[in-house]
Amino acid sequence: MNRKTKKYYVLLSGLLFFFFFTWSSSFSLISLWLNQKIGLQGAETGLIFSAISLIALCTQPLYGFVQDKLGLRKHLLQFLGVMLLLTGPFFIYVYAPLLKANLLLGALIGGIFIGATFFAGIGALESYTERVSRIMDFEFGRARMWGSLGWASATFCAGFIFNINPNINFWLASASAVLFLLLLSQVHELKPNAMASLEFGKPESLQLQDALALLRLPGFWALVVFVLGISVYNVFDQQFSVYFASQFPTRQQGNEMYGFLNSLQVFLEAGGMFLAPLLVNRIGAKRSLLLAGALMTLRMIGSGLASGALMISAMKLLHAVELPLLLIAIFKYIATRFDSRLSSTLYLVGFQFITQVAASVLSLLTGYSYDRFGFAQTYLLMGCAVACTTLISCFLLRGERPASQFQPIIKSSEPT
Repeated sequence: MNRKTKKYYVLLSGLLFFFFFTWSSSFSLISLWLNQKIGLQGAETGLIFSAISLIALCTQPLYGFVQDKLGLRKHLLQFLGVMLLLTGPFFIYVYAPLLKANLLLGALIGGIFIGATFFAGIGALESYTERVSRIMDFEFGRARMWGSLGWASATFCAGFIFNINPNINFWLASASAVLFLLLLSQVHELKPNAMASLEFGKPESLQLQDALALLRLPGFWALVVFVLGISVYNVFDQQFSVYFASQFPTRQQGNEMYGFLNSLQVFLEAGGMFLAPLLVNRIGAKRSLLLAGALMTLRMIGSGLASGALMISAMKLLHAVELPLLLIAIFKYIATRFDSRLSSTLYLVGFQFITQVAASVLSLLTGYSYDRFGFAQTYLLMGCAVACTTLISCFLLRGERPASQFQPIIKSSEPT
């Protein structure tokens, strides 16, 4: 790794670390906060997550096209940095009072802030990092590993801090955002012609019809079917902390233990991010996606069948294997199946957007199911849904194709 490559690797890894640190500090215990501090039940918490998902799914296509249009410029990341900085004051002085005074209005305003900042923003940052990694010749997974470490670092003490005062976590989120902005100021924009070896034209030449042309590709819809199935993992994790905390004698002990478990999972996930590129490069993107789907099925069905905190923890830790495979493979699949000028649009629409569409619908349903049938039965249903779409995807997804076969999206037909 030469000096310039190392510089970009360090800076982008740092951006991912502090983005995830901010996100985790404010959001990793959000279900506990809504339940224990705001007083919401399962269905009401489901409404909150649905609002977040709806706003995110409206924002993600916009972020994807804007980032593809910007190419290697960082204007969108600067906007996200300012939003991260406002996290602490927003949760303490705006979100909490609104939820107590008017649940629907609070859900809407919170959905706008959280959905646009974190759930849509992470896709923009990840796709920017992946694009730069291809140009500067370092593995995206090795940089994304630092995002996992950022989340784990925040959650390690989040449960303990939550029992003292949840507002401390929110202020830590804003402090982390200051460091994000400082690092971003040191990222010098690469020249547009740096993308010449990877793209079919300049990013500025992209038109809206180029992005809309994706809708005519069977391969795009095959990817959508797979993502619809695995998107259940976002809904699965939303209220898992409440279920886990209920396994302990007191809520305080459950809160602390969940913080430790979540931290351990994400530290293991960081190791997975480092190693996943080796496996994905060896077995291919398609097989890696299917393997991630199989692991997700095992985790969800296992969580429904497991009893006791120890076995439930073991199921939770499978996420540390599943997520790195999924993220690395999805980028590899996009890079080997589609026009790379549209990589941000493909990731934010084909993966993040579809995930939020599913989450916006399923959050309310699962919240109701938790209240009516319990967590274990709901997890079994989720696992069966993922198993079905993963099986279907065995036939719909395609393997990699050589770079020599690439053509601009609007001029090509999907290969068989």
